[in-house]
Amino acid sequence: MSGHRPTTVQDHVALVEIDLTGELMIAAAAASEDRLSPDRIDEVLEVDGEDADGADRVPPRAGPAGPTPG
Repeated sequence: MSGHRPTTVQDHVALVEIDLTGELMIAAAAASEDRLSPDRIDEVLEVDGEDADGADRVPPRAGPAGPTPG
């Protein structure tokens, strides 16, 4: 018997994280500098940086299951 999982099971949070990581990797590969600046990372992830209280913002993207919780 094979140890494969059913193909209907998906971790939507993991899929969104994989997508965001891929976008960062593409941006880093295309960048002329050695590192992406925090502002460039925020731009790639489509976030505004930090809230007024210093808390990091969650990207305002909708994944396969809808908006990410914030």
